Amino acid sequence: MLWNTLLLALRAIRRNLMRSFLTVLGIVIGVAAVITMVTLGRGATQAVADQIASMGSNLLIVLPGQRFGPGISGAPFFRVADAEAIRSQIGAADAVAAVASRVATTVYQARNWSTVVTGSSDEYFRAGNWQLAAGRSFTEAEERAGKAVCVIGETVRERLFGRQDPVGSEIRVRQFACEVIGLLAAKGQSAMGSDQDDTVVMPLRTVQRRLTGSTDVNRLMIAVREGASIDAVQDQTVRLMRERRNIGANEEDDFRVMDTRQIAETLTGTTRILTLLLGAVAAVSLLVGGIGIMNIMLVSVTERTREIGIRLAIGALEREVLLQFLIEAVVLASLGGIVGIALATAASVFLAGLMQVPYLFDPAINLVSFLFSAAIGVIFGYFPARRAARLDPIEALRHE
Repeated sequence: MLWNTLLLALRAIRRNLMRSFLTVLGIVIGVAAVITMVTLGRGATQAVADQIASMGSNLLIVLPGQRFGPGISGAPFFRVADAEAIRSQIGAADAVAAVASRVATTVYQARNWSTVVTGSSDEYFRAGNWQLAAGRSFTEAEERAGKAVCVIGETVRERLFGRQDPVGSEIRVRQFACEVIGLLAAKGQSAMGSDQDDTVVMPLRTVQRRLTGSTDVNRLMIAVREGASIDAVQDQTVRLMRERRNIGANEEDDFRVMDTRQIAETLTGTTRILTLLLGAVAAVSLLVGGIGIMNIMLVSVTERTREIGIRLAIGALEREVLLQFLIEAVVLASLGGIVGIALATAASVFLAGLMQVPYLFDPAINLVSFLFSAAIGVIFGYFPARRAARLDPIEALRHE
């Protein structure tokens, strides 16, 4: 009986293909929108997590002031001695790098490019999880002497050298020449949207003498040893820096210690909330599609009143008529769900490539969206089906 009822439902759907297509369209759009929004949201969350990880694992960043920009807070900068104190007194610190940065114009032959010049030690590459694509990093002698050598990022290489190998060449930074001794492997954009590869790294003394003209250190980078407690190292760093900066017991810190894990949790938490919000908004279109199904099914009941009357008059049971119209609604909704999933997959792959985020197939959201679309068919198809089943056969046969 169920098979015959299903065949009758499919025959009725095929009888009005255009109307059935327009009815299904609302469900297709709803399902596709929900799956696409959630999939892209998960991809964006993963991209943010990957970008944070590229900054360095188990990384602490010590910055002057409690707000972004030391000039705003008036807090003093750090000194190289602060980095040395952390290195000698905190055993779990695997690498400690004092960093000073300045924006400068770099020139090679007829090309020039404005970039961030970073001064630090060889430990900067370990702390920041940098890999060398070519060449080498600084030697201890070059760091002590403040020699004019540099390691450049992929963006700087592309802007100044094109496809040429930069290692061994000389570039001009402001008014002095600098030998390129290494090329950094590309990292891409950071979680904040900046280009991590748009950088030139020199020994700290070179930058202080030739660019900043001071011994100020903008930030300290601390890579925590694998297996050690990051929270413990963070607490030790806070106590040590308070002591070195002569901060009293009742005074607030004039610096902040940022943990990349906290940054990752904050940013990924934000993207998850936005994903849920967008998914919820898209789910509203599923309800609109369900209302469209109910509307069309009511029209169908009215058009087929005589047919229903004949079926009831020759012995069809009310539950059989109810089941027929209910199956029609469920088939329409389920068909919309299947088409919506296919459309969402294609849209997600395309948009993920366009947005440069990973495409992460989520079986759960696809299954839930399909089941929800089928449930929409049951819920919104029940009222028209019940109305058809409760028709009086005599009145139905009289209907014109």
